[in-house]
Amino acid sequence: MFTPIRLCPPRSADDGDVRLMPTPKSWGFAATPTRLFGNTKTAFIQSFCLLFAFFACGFLRAADPSGKLTFVVVHGATAGGWEWKRAGQCLLDDGHTVYRVTLTGLGEREHLNSPNIDLETHINDVVNLILYEDLHDVVLTGHSYGGMVITGVMDRIPDRIRHVVFLDAAVPDDGMSIWDLFGGARPPGSKIVDGMMQVPWVKPGTPPPHNVAQSIKCFSQPVSYKNPEAKKLPVTYVAFIPKDKSADERAANDPSWKRAVARGWTIRTFPGTHVAHQEDPRGVATLIEQSVQDQNKPVPDQTAPSETK
Repeated sequence: MFTPIRLCPPRSADDGDVRLMPTPKSWGFAATPTRLFGNTKTAFIQSFCLLFAFFACGFLRAADPSGKLTFVVVHGATAGGWEWKRAGQCLLDDGHTVYRVTLTGLGEREHLNSPNIDLETHINDVVNLILYEDLHDVVLTGHSYGGMVITGVMDRIPDRIRHVVFLDAAVPDDGMSIWDLFGGARPPGSKIVDGMMQVPWVKPGTPPPHNVAQSIKCFSQPVSYKNPEAKKLPVTYVAFIPKDKSADERAANDPSWKRAVARGWTIRTFPGTHVAHQEDPRGVATLIEQSVQDQNKPVPDQTAPSETK
């Protein structure tokens, strides 16, 4: 694991007015304190060391494939961060930092539930988590409806994101809602009551943790995906393939898969149902870790003017 170089070591009582600059001691070698800018030669050496330290930090972080990562995981509709507890623990056990988001009105935040909550509310949840925790180089992961949320986050703060993973998740175009994505179809057996979508797997009286009803505005509000920098981010699309389906069948009928291919994203598959992260948390955690190395394939620029022959 890379240990950051200390640019300003603490002063001891016998340092006097001698201030320490980065020296080879920072990398495990003995060195003698040097008076700051005592002469031109020393100043040059100190400036070089300082410049090298900054470049070394960035290079080692980018070049070390086993470096520890920061994951922000966004759950699907009606669920909560609790759904990712076991998979998140697997990532923690591997030494990573993990933020399991619970979107407003869901999970342990059910007391905030309201028909006024919309997709933008949930995008703000994740954006503000990243900004207020001052996170950088984030591996942003979304499951199911979470794909709508992370699309909006990508559009808003692409500079904070290192890689994006859509786990069996919705992949919308700009201006599209999740209902648009599925042709207006709602989950079988679902119904709308007082502006909230009730689904069969939400059972009243079930002890926590459990799924809860969710505002239909989350599903009807379109998402923005027009930021050019967001479209440059490396992305992995993962399809969970149940036993009674094949990858070829999924590829032929899944609009999110097709959209991911058109964008040059890496396509991966994983055996399991739509909640494979609960069925095999260790396997899904490993898959997410491996996906960070994926790079987009080049695709034709659809906005570029065609050449005149």
